[in-house]
Amino acid sequence: MGRALMVLGTSSGAGKSLLVTALCRIFSNLGYDVVPFKSQNMSLNSAPSIEGGEISRAQYLQAIACRKRPLVKFNPILLKPEGNMRSQVVFMGKPIGSVSARDYMLSRKEELFRKAMEVLDGLKEEHDLVIIEGAGSPVEINLRDYDIANTRVMLHARAKGILVTDIDRGGSFASIVGTMELLNEREREAIIGFVFNKFRGDASLLRPGFEYLERRYGKPTLGVIPYVEHRLPEEDSLAEFPKVKGELHIQIIKLPHISNFTDFEPLHWANGVDYVTKAEKIKGDVIIIPGSKNTVEDLLWLRENGFEDAILEAHREGSFVVGICGGFQMLGEKIADTVESKRGTVRGIGLLPAKTVFEKVKRTNHLRAEVLWGPAKGLAVEGYEIRFGRSTSARPFSVITAVNGVKTFEPEGAVGNRAFGTYLHGIFHNFAFTERFLNSLRAERGLEPVSIEGWSIEEEIERFARVVERHLDVERILRELGV
Repeated sequence: MGRALMVLGTSSGAGKSLLVTALCRIFSNLGYDVVPFKSQNMSLNSAPSIEGGEISRAQYLQAIACRKRPLVKFNPILLKPEGNMRSQVVFMGKPIGSVSARDYMLSRKEELFRKAMEVLDGLKEEHDLVIIEGAGSPVEINLRDYDIANTRVMLHARAKGILVTDIDRGGSFASIVGTMELLNEREREAIIGFVFNKFRGDASLLRPGFEYLERRYGKPTLGVIPYVEHRLPEEDSLAEFPKVKGELHIQIIKLPHISNFTDFEPLHWANGVDYVTKAEKIKGDVIIIPGSKNTVEDLLWLRENGFEDAILEAHREGSFVVGICGGFQMLGEKIADTVESKRGTVRGIGLLPAKTVFEKVKRTNHLRAEVLWGPAKGLAVEGYEIRFGRSTSARPFSVITAVNGVKTFEPEGAVGNRAFGTYLHGIFHNFAFTERFLNSLRAERGLEPVSIEGWSIEEEIERFARVVERHLDVERILRELGV
């Protein structure tokens, strides 16, 4: 039977996801057979598992850190918010229904928790180490009776726990003390120490606080992780939407149900992006409609709040318009949806020659494709799809050449006048494509071409893990785990 280590946080955004990612890589580098686990994740940033299911992007990243193929068992329960206090419930990679928060707490949670713990038990039997990620704070008094992602998991797995706090926000010592006081005796006993995350400064100045915590709880501070600039996706529940105007003004519309906004990180690093929340601000060189958990509802929101007219006006004045997944569907001529919004047939924005029909079976696949769009024509790219919609167009953006490694030939996306749409999440992580895309627009503006330095998730995980390892008492953690 393997051992389990759980990373709990004093709050959302404390850095649990990335600390788990770093620990997965550190232990993998030491030769352990390690896997990640999160019983329940609420996220609109998801990715395909190797089986064709859907898991949180955080557990997808952690699987890569473990040098494992991403499996649905690493994130058995995924909740995808739909608005109006409802979420789609994805269990073991497949949607099983849409429920209100209250109905989920009172009816489905216990059943799914038991099944998730069976999955966790299996992982412990099959691997040396399971690194478990908690969710939010483990001591929210109003939620404790319903919490299936924190200390109940830790106690079930007989896991050792690390409590991490974000010191960059301030109040870290108080948040640790408050969390420890609200844990019960068994839960406090399972905690082996504390980690202060995102620190800027001289860690020796924190020593009086460390000594206080050790006197009060008999637990050491296991590490002070410095604030690290990196290119790994953060926890999306508290993700900040940066407003950066580069030489090209790239605007991304912050939809009410925006999903997979990690698609645009390369644009932020290469140029800068501006997330827009008001129609009157629409005037960029590039306007992007991102993916959506509820495409038709977000399309109607665009229409009702003046965004559609603003996009069309900006396009007439020369803006280039891009749609990714749900954004692509919105830019087409019409959407027939009896699955997600159940609103039937709805008129699209009309900038792309495409028609979309929603089907009941969701496609969740890794893709390879060949681009047909002008400046990047013939370029091989990779990405993934998570969608109910099936779209047809006489002017496709690309041809899918492989689905999960199996050769195929399937047109996807659409190209219009100064516009394109695609189902390829991650298209901008293909740096050669992004370079051609940006330089085609820079040439129109009389700007010098840019060269985008490529990098890989593997490299970023390794670099981040090395920083964490230097500032964390890994040997003590291993002793506490008994390995």
